[in-house]
Amino acid sequence: MSTATRVFIARLAGLGVFDPNGDQLGRVRDAVATLRVGRQPPRVLGLVVEVQHRRRIFVPMGRVTRIEPEAVVLTTGSVNIKRFEQRPNELLVLGEVLDRSVVRIEDGARMVVVDAGMEQSRTRDWVITKLAVRAANGKLGRRRAVLQQVDWNDLDGLSATEAGQGADSLLAVLAGMRPADVAAQLQDMSDKRQQEVAEALDDERLADVMEELPEEDQINIITGLTDERAADVLERMNDDDAADLLRELPADEQERLLEIMEPEEAAPVRRLMTYGEYTAGGMMTSEPVILLPDATVAEALARLRNPDLSPALAAQVYVVRPPQATPTGRYLGMAHFQRLLREPPSTLVSGAIDADIDPVNPESTLQQVTRHLATYNLVAVPVVDDNDRLLGAVSVDDVIDHLLPEDWRDRDELPADAAVTRRRAQ
Repeated sequence: MSTATRVFIARLAGLGVFDPNGDQLGRVRDAVATLRVGRQPPRVLGLVVEVQHRRRIFVPMGRVTRIEPEAVVLTTGSVNIKRFEQRPNELLVLGEVLDRSVVRIEDGARMVVVDAGMEQSRTRDWVITKLAVRAANGKLGRRRAVLQQVDWNDLDGLSATEAGQGADSLLAVLAGMRPADVAAQLQDMSDKRQQEVAEALDDERLADVMEELPEEDQINIITGLTDERAADVLERMNDDDAADLLRELPADEQERLLEIMEPEEAAPVRRLMTYGEYTAGGMMTSEPVILLPDATVAEALARLRNPDLSPALAAQVYVVRPPQATPTGRYLGMAHFQRLLREPPSTLVSGAIDADIDPVNPESTLQQVTRHLATYNLVAVPVVDDNDRLLGAVSVDDVIDHLLPEDWRDRDELPADAAVTRRRAQ
């Protein structure tokens, strides 16, 4: 059935899953196992496979024909596309076994699980027979962290839930994933394991992942961090996402975290929180690409090359009179990326602006902003106050996020009237 006698499960993460015709079904995200009585190695029931729209389904191991270095191949027949739900007697190998602290029975040495190796038994069941472990005081990537393969039944500490579990090995599995995929992985974990992984991520990575999580998970994670760590993560989130998250917290917690944040980071978040959630002011980012009139096209293009910018915000620059930080001096207009590409690099950006498209005001409703974007075929629209000062910009991804149902990440498909099924903006 398999091209290898022993398969290490962490190495399966991210592999494509294909049908016999070579069509890709999805990618492996985890393996589901069940513990058995005594010291019998657990049986691997199947794989958690992520298909379209980040939906996760269960594929029984009996459907797996081959496990190759670069792919998992299934047998013919239909696949149950019902969303995967973990049962009480099941464990996710990557999510719950990796980084578990165990004790080697023969000498009492404390070890940490790095990977799990499964093999087929005589009955053709897949069982976890070996665990790759390192000494508990060793670090991944260090010369002294020598890995050993130990039989499952030669270790203690695998049956009970561990009070505190590290995350080094799981982070190594998640390292190559996009923030949205890491967020989906976190949603499948228990609250305890989710918090352990969140605490192990660095601030920048956690901020990116938090922006992809539903509100409930965001709140669970941010309230589980120390106030200082929570403030650091909020500082690294987009200011509109940070404002949305803080709105969901009690007023005293909002103020406490804002006080801990650096003043220059907290100020735009405070400003966004003064607007309604479904208004242009509540949806906008206060950090679009802003330039003064004497900047050149070359400078504008250099700013737009910033890999941290979303595609929507990298589609145009906004030109203003000093001061340059929001709220700026008088707004002059915006210059589109395509127009900038057609201009000589030494041209002043002020000569390439489009001043014919009106901005919106911060009190514009979600529907008004949506119509504005659609009418002028824009991916972002500037937000200007009554004194013609630029306050920020609303991008199309912010609008879509507010149009979709709150649980859109968990839905198999969206209804035709999704735009009105979420709480309505007034």
